[in-house]
Amino acid sequence: MNASEFRRRGKEMVDYIADYLEGIERRQVYPDVEPGYLRPLIPDTAPQEPETFEDIIRDVEKIIMPGVTHWHSPYFFAYFPTASSYPAMLADMLSGAIGCIGFTWASSPACTELETVMMDWLGKMLELPEVFLAGRSGEGGGVIQGSASEATLMALLAARTKVIQRLQETSPELTQAAIMEKLVAYSSDQAHSSVERAALIGAVKIKSIPSDGNFAMRASALQEALEQDKAAGLIPFFVVATLGTTSCCSFDNLLEVGPICNKEHLWLHIDAAYAGSAFICPEFRHLLNGVEFADSFNFNPHKWLLVNFDCSAMWVKKRADLTGAFKLDPVYLKHSHQDSGLITDYRHWQIPLGRRFRSLKMWFVFRMYGVKGLQAYIRKHVQLSREFESLLLQDPRFEICAEVTLGLVCFRLKGPNQLSITLLQKINSAKKIHLVPCHLRSKFVLRFAICSRVVESAHVREAWEHLQELADLVLSEAKE
Repeated sequence: MNASEFRRRGKEMVDYIADYLEGIERRQVYPDVEPGYLRPLIPDTAPQEPETFEDIIRDVEKIIMPGVTHWHSPYFFAYFPTASSYPAMLADMLSGAIGCIGFTWASSPACTELETVMMDWLGKMLELPEVFLAGRSGEGGGVIQGSASEATLMALLAARTKVIQRLQETSPELTQAAIMEKLVAYSSDQAHSSVERAALIGAVKIKSIPSDGNFAMRASALQEALEQDKAAGLIPFFVVATLGTTSCCSFDNLLEVGPICNKEHLWLHIDAAYAGSAFICPEFRHLLNGVEFADSFNFNPHKWLLVNFDCSAMWVKKRADLTGAFKLDPVYLKHSHQDSGLITDYRHWQIPLGRRFRSLKMWFVFRMYGVKGLQAYIRKHVQLSREFESLLLQDPRFEICAEVTLGLVCFRLKGPNQLSITLLQKINSAKKIHLVPCHLRSKFVLRFAICSRVVESAHVREAWEHLQELADLVLSEAKE
């Protein structure tokens, strides 16, 4: 494919994408395929001779689209949103064209410097404390990770290195192995499974702190666990507080947990993967109060801020704590400006070496929507979740299982869990809408998340009518 054909095919692909997104609500939101459907539809080996673009596009519709879950359908209410916008797609095209691998400043100065500035822009939108920003001479700063899972792991590994170095400074006879076998991390029993996974990878113990009646981690429960573990000779070192849990969008109490972490010299990492986007709205910023106690903070613009995956924003108060844990300097990666203090090399901030020019997506989206446009988008989703909540409250057969704060509503049919399990089975069989469940204590609960960029009140009401019809079936069958 030469430049001339690329121009032609590129325009055709943009048209295909625009047609796909404009017509997405006419597609069944959840695919009707079985595991292994795709392999019989394609050859066992790659073609020896070139094939045509037309053939490939035909196979996209014939082979790929039947197996796609349409995350951007207005009938998709599962998980949490994944962001999508035309400006971000255009930026991704440019990133692919530039094709730099931005592991150092020298490998592509614009890739590094735009990321630093965009993370400061975003930090200011959130009203983060100044200490988290890079600025012109700050000790903190932000970095784009691939996911919140990566951010949690990076924070845990940095915290592990920091506590080992601190203990060895005062007790040089302690080996790394002797310290590590006693290290303990903590998170709420509502924290995402990626927190436990980070502890497994980091080879440290992790303890789950029981949440309160609002599914939040509180100071008393954390303090009790810390005292028990210290009495047993263990070494607490790391706490993850979640703002907007996956199950029900609950919020750990930062204003209680934060001071304990500071007093006990524990690294406090905040995971706000979903909810963080809402903090750009003044009416939701109070949910972030207490961030000043944290050592690191993370949320995903690729969930709810119209920046396509992957773009997970992470800030640290002291970037030396993060980069010091992973810094290696082979001669082939060194450059003459690395010790100038004016720039950073992001290879020291992450697990991979290479990195894409992801900050272009932020730059395009922030400029083409503006802060006010992004705030309006968040507020619309929250309003739609409140609308769904009000519909539920009008039907006495249903109960709401957690406070509706942002764009997620957790609900169930009153009565035994089997009723809600059967309701979800009927939803999945019908494939008109898509949502997923969770467990809140002993209750089987359905999650209704406002996700699509194009979802409107009419789609929410249509989904509600569908749920009511299926509930009628479930309850009538239960009486038989």
